Amino acid sequence: MARMDLRVRVLGRLLRPASIASMDDERLRKAQSRSVPHNPVTDLLLGGVARGVRLTDGTARGETGDVPVRTYRPEGATGPPPLVVNFHGGGWTLGNLDSADWLCSSVAATVGAVVVSVDYRLAPGHRWPAAAEDCYAATVDVVARAEEFGADGSRVAVMGDSAGGNLAAVVCLLARERSGPRIAHQGLVYPSVDLTMSSPSIDENAAAPILTKADCLAFRDHYLGGQDPHHPHASPLFAADHSGLPPALVQVAEHDPIRDDGVRYAGVLRDAGVPVRSTEYVGMPHGFLAFPRLCRSAPQALAELCAEQSAAFAS
Repeated sequence: MARMDLRVRVLGRLLRPASIASMDDERLRKAQSRSVPHNPVTDLLLGGVARGVRLTDGTARGETGDVPVRTYRPEGATGPPPLVVNFHGGGWTLGNLDSADWLCSSVAATVGAVVVSVDYRLAPGHRWPAAAEDCYAATVDVVARAEEFGADGSRVAVMGDSAGGNLAAVVCLLARERSGPRIAHQGLVYPSVDLTMSSPSIDENAAAPILTKADCLAFRDHYLGGQDPHHPHASPLFAADHSGLPPALVQVAEHDPIRDDGVRYAGVLRDAGVPVRSTEYVGMPHGFLAFPRLCRSAPQALAELCAEQSAAFAS
């Protein structure tokens, strides 16, 4: 395996005290209510909002009520641009709209798409399938209201990182099962698609920076609360049939406990006849796109994601 950069190893050490595996209920509640503001220091670490993109906050329909969404619209867009629906990462337990600002605004600026990011309900207060159903319901609502969002509802993609990648994959399954909406592409960034935690990389990278095996188990247990990890709407790897799903980009990181989740999912999609591009970023940890100024592969991964989305919309 390629050696990680010193700055990535240092980042892992700095983040270790914030591990989900060591949080009691009170610390978890505080972490869920915490938001990282944009300022020169945080933007240097996490990336800021891309230039030429206008942000608007609003709501979309979730499973049981409205959920917050944030729209990223490229300035100067001509005609109704395509629509990308994003689901943030955070192990279904952490994360919020702010945490996706760099990725979503960068996609909006580069692809020339309207990106709508969904702030679904979080576990353990809202266990599976709350997040999955919120994301599907919000996608249906946003596509139906595409004109209101200034987008073309006939050209739709979904994307997500980590738990968000899980949710993007599940939304594609639900859209196929429930007859819509039509999705042209799914961008799955180091997705968690096997909640049985049976991928070999779970143990191979058990003590990796950013995300450890203990973190994976804690996130899974918060989300499922003892429910069946084999259900395909929790673990899309175990769907009985993957045919007819949208073309996919699956990006994985070498030093990631769930690296093999993405590798295996790309394999089952390909075996089902789904067009797939799969890329492993060597030397990278889980979550490297969340630290675009520290992780040298982040710009390349972003460029690949945007290129695949652009090609899907063009076709």
